[in-house]
Amino acid sequence: MTRILLLENPHAAADEIFERYGVEVVRMSGSLEEDELIEALQGFDMLGIRSKTNVTRRVFEACPQLAAIGAYCIGTNQIDLEAASDHGIAVFNAPYSNTRSVVELAIGELISLVRQIPSRNAALHKGIWEKTSDGSHEVRGKTLGIIGYGSIGSQLSVVAEALGMRVIFHDIAERLALGNAAPVTLDELLTTADVVSLHIDGRDSNTGYFDTEKFAKLKDGSIVLNLARGHVMDLEALREAVTSGKVAGAAVDVFPTEPLANGDPFASTLIGLTHVILTPHIGGSTLEAQESIGQFVAMKMMNYWRKGSTDMSVNIPNIATSPTAESLHRVVWFHWNTPGALADVNNLFAEGHVNVTYQSLATSGEYGYMVTDTAASIPQGIFDELEHSQAHIRLRLLTRE
Repeated sequence: MTRILLLENPHAAADEIFERYGVEVVRMSGSLEEDELIEALQGFDMLGIRSKTNVTRRVFEACPQLAAIGAYCIGTNQIDLEAASDHGIAVFNAPYSNTRSVVELAIGELISLVRQIPSRNAALHKGIWEKTSDGSHEVRGKTLGIIGYGSIGSQLSVVAEALGMRVIFHDIAERLALGNAAPVTLDELLTTADVVSLHIDGRDSNTGYFDTEKFAKLKDGSIVLNLARGHVMDLEALREAVTSGKVAGAAVDVFPTEPLANGDPFASTLIGLTHVILTPHIGGSTLEAQESIGQFVAMKMMNYWRKGSTDMSVNIPNIATSPTAESLHRVVWFHWNTPGALADVNNLFAEGHVNVTYQSLATSGEYGYMVTDTAASIPQGIFDELEHSQAHIRLRLLTRE
């Protein structure tokens, strides 16, 4: 029986899909360290995680039966994708399912900080009535600078414009500007924006990206948001900018080091700063988003497991497939991208007198992925030849029910 281990409590909508296809689901509420993960994965075909579980090359080497990983979140920097590819393991994530939730949190925090809600709230909780307009503004007419104009940054742009904000953005890639948003240089964004919202990815080169130098370029009294990745912002530099008054307010949803489970202690240099909103990595944690993520990732994993479809895999060349009417058997071969791989496969099938009814090949960098359908059974010798090929990484046979 096919089995999947789900860690970190993805939405139960995922369980419903797996169980519908006869997959046994085992859940563990928290994340696991490397040795614990290796031990727990014995006997499992697939793994589902969120953002806290790190899946390393050593995990892949110790779990050769593992075929797929589902990241029930946007980011995949917690997974060694190169090692996954080297072992023929497909990785899927949910790049769009929680976009709206992150955008709404950013907007809510932005408005709260511009209106001085954190300090007014703190005063009332101390029994102090402070009904004043000092430091409180409308967001209408303010300039929002977005660093990273991907799926979240661009949608934030649209919603902010609807509130009457002027939007500028900076991205290392060429991006289509939505609405009236304008691309600018990074220096122009930092020196012009009233609010700066960070939405870059978690690649290693982005560690400490928003540092003391960038804080120094901000307008006096600006507001900063980080709902991207914890390690991309220097929190000591943020603390200094807030305490000096350079930054009037900040919101941080992600941290360089985060507790592994709910209830574990949390420590940060930002604790105690009235003008800083701290949230426990909940940007995408709405019921709507989590249900959508649960369904999306589970279906991608099932389509891969049952049909060999790698559509939207983050590490394996993408092929969206469905069997033709004549196809009874499907061979999916993940291999090194070497010249002649397709010809070698077809020669093997021809020599085995097996007619191919459908075939598709996709390559990306050093990897290749091939899907071959037949109407007749496939001799074991063909599998043996492929598995002993120098190009071989992983081979699977799917039989139509």
